Amino acid sequence: MEERGNKLKHEEEEEEEIVCLDASFFVDDNYQLTKFTFGSQDIQLFCLHSASTDFDLTGQLVWPGAMLLNDYLSKNVKMLQGCTVIELGSGVGITGILCSRFCRKVVMTDHNEEVLKILKKNIELHSCPENVSSISHELVAEKLEWGNTGQINEILRKHPGGFDFILGADICFQQSSISMFYDSFKPLLQVREGRKRKFILAYVSRAKTMDSMIIIEASKLRMKMKEVTGTRCIVGNLEGVVFEVTLE
Repeated sequence: MEERGNKLKHEEEEEEEIVCLDASFFVDDNYQLTKFTFGSQDIQLFCLHSASTDFDLTGQLVWPGAMLLNDYLSKNVKMLQGCTVIELGSGVGITGILCSRFCRKVVMTDHNEEVLKILKKNIELHSCPENVSSISHELVAEKLEWGNTGQINEILRKHPGGFDFILGADICFQQSSISMFYDSFKPLLQVREGRKRKFILAYVSRAKTMDSMIIIEASKLRMKMKEVTGTRCIVGNLEGVVFEVTLE
C-alpha cells in the first residue's frame, strides 16, 4: 500500500514538472523598422534581425536572396513598368514593395499566418498618405501554400488577367518541397493572350544536391531555366544567382 502511494506521489510530481507552452512562446514579434537601399530606391519596413525559434517563421527576416533579387530588379526597372507581378514566399515584403513603385499590380504571397500579419503591416506602412514614398498602385497579400491548388485557383480567380512576372527569392531550401514549389507556380506561367510569362528566381546555394535538383525538376516539367548573365555573386557569404524560368 505504501509502495503504491509513493508511486502515485511520484507521478503527480512528474505531472507538475510538465510545462505547457503556448504557441506564442515560439513567436518573436519584436519587429524593427529597418531601412534598405537598392539603387535610387529607399525602403523602410518592419522585420526581425535574427531568426525566430520556429523554423516555419523564416519569412520574418530579409534573406540574402531577397537582397540579390532587389539589386537585380533595381537595375532593370524598365521591364517592370506597368506590369503585373506575383511573388511567392514574400516574407516581410521587401521585393514586392520595391516592385510596387513601378508595377501596375503586385500580389505578395506567403503560407504562414504570422508572416502574413507582418507582411500586411508593411503594406499598410507603404500605403498610408503620411509616407512620403507611399504607393498608388495595387499591392495586396494572399495566402499561398506550395501545391495548394485551391489557393492558386482562388488567386487566379481574383486576378483573371494573370501576371507578367512571377518572382521568388531564397525560397528553395528544402528538397521535400521542390515538387510542390513547381506545382505552385507552373499554372501562373501559362501563356495567355499570346503573352509568355516569366518566373524570376533569386537562388542562393546552400547544398549541392539542391543546386542540381531545382534544375532537374524544372526539366521534368518542361521548364527552361536560364542563368541571367552577370548575376552570379557572393551574397551573405553564399553564392547566389538569378534564373529566368519559362515554359518550353
